[in-house]
Amino acid sequence: MEIKRNGTQPSGKGPEEYFTGTVRIDPLFEAPAPARVRCASVTFEPGAHTAWHTHPLGQTLIVTSGLGWVQSEGEPKREIRPGDVVWCPPNQRHWHGATSTTAMTHIAIQEALDGNAVTWMEKVNDVQYQASFKAS
Repeated sequence: MEIKRNGTQPSGKGPEEYFTGTVRIDPLFEAPAPARVRCASVTFEPGAHTAWHTHPLGQTLIVTSGLGWVQSEGEPKREIRPGDVVWCPPNQRHWHGATSTTAMTHIAIQEALDGNAVTWMEKVNDVQYQASFKAS
């Protein structure tokens, strides 16, 4: 059994090539092989969000604070709130982040397939980000 103590893993800044705005990533765990699951707490300041991306084995998001948006390609943008759990199926192109006025934090859980947990694509453009949303 292993216990990761709070504060023993440094926070990191979301890389500019994959995120728009100010994003902080706090790693929670990466299970040792043969397990493949990885988990982090991700905080998006207002207006911050991911680029379009996919996960080979899907991704679960658990919103812990604030107000956010999530969108899968070809579907309307949706609002997410604390306590909401979002499942993004394998290889589904999507993005997520804070609203334009409110920060949002979620826990992101995904598995790696052959060492890869995410495939990053182009950034979400302003028209896509500012599009009206569907209340969840």
